Amino acid sequence: MSATTAPATLDVSHTPTVPFGRLVAVELRKLADTRAGRWLLIAIAGLTLLVLIIQLSVVLGQDLHPKYIDFLQGMNTPMGILLPVLGVLTVTSEWSQRTAMVTFTLEPSRVRVIAAKFVSILLISVAALVIGVLLGALANALYGALSGHTVVWGNPAKFAFYYLLLYIFGMATGFAFGALFLNSPAGIVIYFVYSFVLPTIFGIAAALMTWFESLQPWIDFNNDQGGLIDATITGKDWAQLAVSGIIWLVVPMAIGIWRIRRAEVK
Repeated sequence: MSATTAPATLDVSHTPTVPFGRLVAVELRKLADTRAGRWLLIAIAGLTLLVLIIQLSVVLGQDLHPKYIDFLQGMNTPMGILLPVLGVLTVTSEWSQRTAMVTFTLEPSRVRVIAAKFVSILLISVAALVIGVLLGALANALYGALSGHTVVWGNPAKFAFYYLLLYIFGMATGFAFGALFLNSPAGIVIYFVYSFVLPTIFGIAAALMTWFESLQPWIDFNNDQGGLIDATITGKDWAQLAVSGIIWLVVPMAIGIWRIRRAEVK
């Protein structure tokens, strides 16, 4: 008499959760895996270095007396323009590369995936700041060595904090527009309209209408970040930055996350 073997069963009562740190690492790798993301990172680093070289050449050639913050402001030009594009691509790549089904199958919680993507752009912001601060410090030191003038450093830690906020705001806004449209070209175009066209319209409207001039600081998120660039932001400026940030960052981000949670994955 032979013993009866119980049929094998698959236990699906517990699905192991992917560690959040692994999700973040995957999202960071995705930023450089695509051709667009890889070349964008190279362009950001190359243009930042080029701007600082040109700036150093100009101040030495014209015997100017820059401060450390002047080199940081020069560094901010390419980073401030291109980093938000990376924020857009962080979200839209899942749909443009048609990897959303794989991503959300391996990690069914879309909120955790969105959170990992957002943490990845925060880490990129910190990395960009470190690179920019080091390049700015190198340019400032070279200026002192080559010109013979006294080097002015000011308060580097204060400037670094403000510029980190600038990068986070920029990448988060790009991230919000990417989540809102789930389309790379649309997200990038809308971001540049928001960054370059809308401030011009606001400026013209403020010059023509007195009532709008007093309203502009409360709704113009780009303009409100100006105090971060030269480290002159005050208490009222922080309040205006918070209100305009809710309009242009928090609301689009919330709608975008809502849309991602309900978007059809193909």
